[in-house]
Amino acid sequence: MALEILAQTVNDACGPDPGFFCELVFDNTENERLAEIIGWVVERPLRIVLILLVAWIAKKIIHKLIERAVARLMRQAETSTEEQLKSASKLDIGSVAAKAINRINERQVRSSQRIATIATVLKSLASAVILAVAALLCLSELNIDLAPLIAGAGIAGLAVGFGAQSLVRDFLAGIFILIEDQFGVGDVVDVGDTSGVIETVSLRTTTLRDVNGVVWTVPNGEIRRTANHSQLWARAILDIGVSYDTDIDQASEVMKRVADELWQENREDATILEEPAIWGVEKLADDAVVIRLVVKTDPSEQWNVGRILRARIKYAFDAEGIEIPFPQRTVWIRNQ
Repeated sequence: MALEILAQTVNDACGPDPGFFCELVFDNTENERLAEIIGWVVERPLRIVLILLVAWIAKKIIHKLIERAVARLMRQAETSTEEQLKSASKLDIGSVAAKAINRINERQVRSSQRIATIATVLKSLASAVILAVAALLCLSELNIDLAPLIAGAGIAGLAVGFGAQSLVRDFLAGIFILIEDQFGVGDVVDVGDTSGVIETVSLRTTTLRDVNGVVWTVPNGEIRRTANHSQLWARAILDIGVSYDTDIDQASEVMKRVADELWQENREDATILEEPAIWGVEKLADDAVVIRLVVKTDPSEQWNVGRILRARIKYAFDAEGIEIPFPQRTVWIRNQ
């Protein structure tokens, strides 16, 4: 009975979970008021300081783990870049090799920026979670009832979640765009409703400029698919039609000769990466036999290469007497 009374008295002075200092003072003085004061002045501040210290250590450890993971990704990117640089340096054509090396270096810089951005986002998220948990524990030490706070926060979070679904979706989509490196500034992409050159990429939106100079701002959450025309290399595909009475082998030889000449010129604005190829007859159309020419180019240069080749093939066909047909109809007129 006496022990129960003593325990009840200690609980009255120091609470249901009495601390070491509070219980020590009460055992020696049996003064509830003094023990309660010691508990508030010494015990609780020490616990709060300990909670903040543990939170700070946890934040440092998590940040260090994130930095190590980022450093590992950086090393892998650097290793890949070094291998690509070695391959590019072996190219026989000086201008092509220099251009390839510049392109690889640009991709390395973009990859480094992307990894650094991801690390910053992860660190911010980790710090926010740790700070929230530490704040709740500190409030609990001050005998503040957390149930209403948690319930209110849950209701507020639910309301904000319903109201900001698109914002959260855009944010998550932006993180995955950065992690997967789907596209970056300077790439020519097709995002469904529009296409153009990427100007900015943020966690919420992507800004691109189309061929007419119009700037489009697309929320990342609305990007369902992406066609990137600027990754590593591109391909210009030319389907050239000739008349049915044309010698197909002769036309193919002329097209191949024109493409090889452009390949050997090593133009800065029309870089061809490997020997052009004639894939043969692609289609027997109503008015023409369609022959396909395929040229592998630098990223984003396939359109310029295609325009140059079409003009030169036209001139070469005219010189060789090869007809590029146009729709023709035979009309029979019957007299009654």
